[in-house]
Amino acid sequence: MYKINKLENSITKLPEKTFKELEFTERKHLQEWIAKNPSCLGEDLLIIQKEFDDFDGTKERFDLLALDKEGNLVIIENKLDDSGRDVTWQAVKYASYCSTFSKSDIEKIYIEYIKDENYKEKLCDFFGVENYDDIKIENQQQRIILVAANFRKEVTSAVLWLINQGLYIQCFKVTPYEFNQECFLNVEQIIPIKEAQDYIIKMAKKEQEQNLINNSEKQRHTIRLNFWNKLLNKIKEENFELFSNIGPSKYNWIGAGSGFSFCQYEFIFNKDCVRIDLYIDSKDKDKNKIIFDKLKENEKEINDAFKNLIWERLDEKRACRIKFEKEYDSYDETNWNEMIDFMIENMKKFEIVMKPYIQKIKL
Repeated sequence: MYKINKLENSITKLPEKTFKELEFTERKHLQEWIAKNPSCLGEDLLIIQKEFDDFDGTKERFDLLALDKEGNLVIIENKLDDSGRDVTWQAVKYASYCSTFSKSDIEKIYIEYIKDENYKEKLCDFFGVENYDDIKIENQQQRIILVAANFRKEVTSAVLWLINQGLYIQCFKVTPYEFNQECFLNVEQIIPIKEAQDYIIKMAKKEQEQNLINNSEKQRHTIRLNFWNKLLNKIKEENFELFSNIGPSKYNWIGAGSGFSFCQYEFIFNKDCVRIDLYIDSKDKDKNKIIFDKLKENEKEINDAFKNLIWERLDEKRACRIKFEKEYDSYDETNWNEMIDFMIENMKKFEIVMKPYIQKIKL
């Protein structure tokens, strides 16, 4: 930090100090400065408690508790010249304690802090509403702000990892200065970098969402592989030759040739149903529709032999299909034996019914 000398058109570097050198303490000084002027942390915050320790079964206390404009609780932990090693763990622990607070709990905490009958008016002023009932304090997300002159590497590493896991956490570096017996304080957000904060938070959320998608996909793949193994084992037991050389798949379908290049018999495993079908795909949309139409010329005879088939020309798509399905909670393994019996029994019948009509197709 520099002092500007207008007369000499120059700047003079201000001596950087430590809190210890200036005899400032954490609770008596730094905590009070933030409590009286929370906007020094770069946004409008409403301090609702200091030295809060009203947790069941623990005597722990944290420095400051605040609300942001979205109604989220903000846990503010202050350190002086050194963040120490455990500040991240402390703050996360306190955030977990606060995660159970209801709106009425938060109101009670605030009333105890300000000791003012006009607390509702003050809350309305902060949230910019006229009606107290319009205030939304849902406490769906707990934020963390860490304040210190210097942050240890293990702290910044943990904070960056937590941000990538979707936790809203910030680090502010506070630096005291002294010049001509006057003291100054610089407050600077260092994690995430202020200019990139929105981008970093969005990227962290995107990564978190992608991880959830990937984990869900892996789970689906495992379920499908287990189901296909069970179905194919039953097929071998029954000597059903159509699928005898087919292996399990992580996808929701397995297929076997019909003897005609562009038609394939398929088992389909969806979350809410299973089905058998004849899938028509020659990679040429027009050719697929011709094949489908040739089979459909025999629709009455085929439907008489196999009831409740669904014929899907799928004009907006390249492929076509003829299918038979049944609803199940397919991810419930207690349904699997019934599902497998349904699929194998009907696929055997379906192949017998469709085979002579497929053999007649000529392009």
